[in-house]
Amino acid sequence: MTAISQKGAEFLLRSRLAEAEAGDVDALFELGVIYSTGRGGTSVDLIEAHKWFNLGALSGDMRSQRCRADIASEMTAREIADAQRQARSWLGATRDTARYAA
Repeated sequence: MTAISQKGAEFLLRSRLAEAEAGDVDALFELGVIYSTGRGGTSVDLIEAHKWFNLGALSGDMRSQRCRADIASEMTAREIADAQRQARSWLGATRDTARYAA
């Protein structure tokens, strides 16, 4: 990956994270897609993808619900539990800045 495209991928990730922290459900879904597919040179990380899809699903996003179910079939119970813990932790850390359903 060239330096320019690496910078673009980093910017995409940072901007999606900021949007997610602000409560943007589409950003939650996009983060799940980024981590489940390795888009933009990001390493595939199903635990991280499940976390973001789970957060999107908690916000009522049907796409996130479907994608979470799809990748869960490729994960162990321990990996899913880890992703769920990470999602709860993220919710706790951003509770004051975003409006999510618990």
